[in-house]
Amino acid sequence: MNPDPGLERIRFQVMWNRLIAVVEEQAQTLIRTAFSNTVREAGDLSAGIFDLDGRMLAQAVTGTPGHVNAMAASVNHFLARYPPAEMAPGDAYITNDPWLATGHLHDFTVVTPAFRHAELVALFAATCHVVDIGGRGFGPDAQQVFEEGLLVPIMPLLRSGKINESLLEIVRANVREPLLVEGDFYSLAACNETGCKRLVEMMDEFELDGIDGLGHQILDRSRQAMLDEIAKLPFGTWRNTMRIDGYEHALDLVAAMTIGGTGIDIDFTGTAAVSDYGINVPLPYTQAYASFGVRCVVGAMVPNNAGSLAPVRVSAPRGSILNAEKPRAVAARHAIGQMLPDVVLGCLHQAVDGIAPAEGTSCLWNFVLYGGDGIAGGGENFANATPFTVTLFHNGGTGARPTKDGLSATAFPSGVRNTPVEINEAIAPIRIWRKEYRTDSGGPGRHRGGLGQIMEVGSAEEAPFAISSMFDRLENPPRGRDGGHDGAGGSMRLASGAALPPKGRTPIPAGDRLVLEMPGGGGYGAPAMRDPALVAADLRDELITPESARRDYGVALSPNGGASRPTRA
Repeated sequence: MNPDPGLERIRFQVMWNRLIAVVEEQAQTLIRTAFSNTVREAGDLSAGIFDLDGRMLAQAVTGTPGHVNAMAASVNHFLARYPPAEMAPGDAYITNDPWLATGHLHDFTVVTPAFRHAELVALFAATCHVVDIGGRGFGPDAQQVFEEGLLVPIMPLLRSGKINESLLEIVRANVREPLLVEGDFYSLAACNETGCKRLVEMMDEFELDGIDGLGHQILDRSRQAMLDEIAKLPFGTWRNTMRIDGYEHALDLVAAMTIGGTGIDIDFTGTAAVSDYGINVPLPYTQAYASFGVRCVVGAMVPNNAGSLAPVRVSAPRGSILNAEKPRAVAARHAIGQMLPDVVLGCLHQAVDGIAPAEGTSCLWNFVLYGGDGIAGGGENFANATPFTVTLFHNGGTGARPTKDGLSATAFPSGVRNTPVEINEAIAPIRIWRKEYRTDSGGPGRHRGGLGQIMEVGSAEEAPFAISSMFDRLENPPRGRDGGHDGAGGSMRLASGAALPPKGRTPIPAGDRLVLEMPGGGGYGAPAMRDPALVAADLRDELITPESARRDYGVALSPNGGASRPTRA
């Protein structure tokens, strides 16, 4: 008796959804056991399941595109080093090689084989950003990857359940926060183990001997669904250029997008050459964020896996800042790579009006604070200052959307969360004196850009400390779209008044404070088209000033707190 086709489709969909639930539990295990606040609080991680050919079948909803989409390409490198025939239950493999994983040394990827009845059935992979990996620390100052910290080639983290103590000894000897980094290694192994257990339970429940058949259906349907969405777009080639601050000088990101029957090709020919400093981007990270820019608006409802990613092809010339090769420094690759969705969306906007938001802050305004003897000067008077390393994740505003305002103090495209003030103060001797929306920073428009934020940070010990910063959008703020105005550019200074460089390591003198003003997103549509009632609401919420209401929106305030736009005679 042949099975009912309708019931088979339902069964397939249930199994697919169950697989996504498995990898989401995998990710949540990592979050709940992680030692670094970058993982535990900000969610800077990824998790997924792969078939034995290294193709990603499902990813956790929790996670960043840079980790997920780059990790999707990295598992093949693990398989090349350790073929399935060499794997055994209890094994796990690890690397932070920027060109084989997710783009810089601070990200570790762990791959674990999943066995059922002694048969290898799948692979689980997870990535997280650790707080420190030695070297110069997390920042753009290095000129070669060798200066940026410890590079761990693909090697065993566990063999038959036994930890690689030699690896842990080397790591502990080379990083500033050995307890946190070692703890994150165990968390990565634990989250993959959770995935393995839940997969076996699922296979038992559905009486599956393997997941190859399920995997093929997932990938085939996802690829076709993505091609169907692409077929709705006009075919042709569109180009966009974005100028950003860079490090030594401003630089241009140049893209040509070709939409056709077999998919979307993005070519970054014409983009600036590699930098002498650590803002360079390995190609896997470029491909990860450029493809994510497409997926934001094309096939956004199609699950992310190897099938749906395949029709989006990304290339960049060797020697460009978007295809930096070893041994170029790459620690701050996010400062450039996270701009790419806005570049890609600029191409899509030309192809389909009303599909893409205005530009936003894009690159994270995350920064690392360091303290202790010798880290920030101060001589013997501060020899007993508490040594610490803490990474704070924060961001400015996103661009306004075609039908809505932008989001304030929100990380797009990375999707990571702002790290809580209370957590940062609990794990490091710092005080955050101010954290508030930056009034008037959102670009005026029919739909207003999201606001940036202002932070003021000092030492809790009256000791000097240092900041390692990787900020952009100071000189070249996010651009508005369709008549919307640009968002405000960012700034970095001391509370005493001196301006500070936005990239590199900078000492903060004892008794002074660091002040960061983060960029706002660009506006969408002409400001004169904004509903005066929305302008009045922005005024009440102190998102804009009365001067902005008059100057940018042409709105007059009434005594009762209302707002109106005077009619012309």
